[in-house]
Amino acid sequence: MNGKSRTILLAALALMAFPVLAHHSFYAEFDSNKEVELDGEVVKMEWVNPHSWLNIKVINEQGQEEIWRVEGGSPGVLLRLGWTRDSLPPGARVRVKGFQAKDGSFRMNSRGIEFPDGRTLETGGSRQ
Repeated sequence: MNGKSRTILLAALALMAFPVLAHHSFYAEFDSNKEVELDGEVVKMEWVNPHSWLNIKVINEQGQEEIWRVEGGSPGVLLRLGWTRDSLPPGARVRVKGFQAKDGSFRMNSRGIEFPDGRTLETGGSRQ
């Protein structure tokens, strides 16, 4: 293999590895021992890769407002689970169960969302 071929091969391998570096596992970021359940109001839904983010306004026990970011599956996963862009309009009330970020911030990973009428939506979260 000559020098030019080796350089092209190394560049191709480096480019293929890049998306892996940008992604994380559930256990790297979230604590399976910090289970939380939140009741709140949808602020916005972010349809981004590699994970969607639901932002909800929660009133804590002290009566203070907190904005939580809830990680879900990618937009493609959500669409396969039956979601549409109108599934979570701003102002909708939801209950979310999941696992808080290891750093204690207002972020969590969730497997599903429940509405006051009992309907549920899977969020395609990454925890098994």
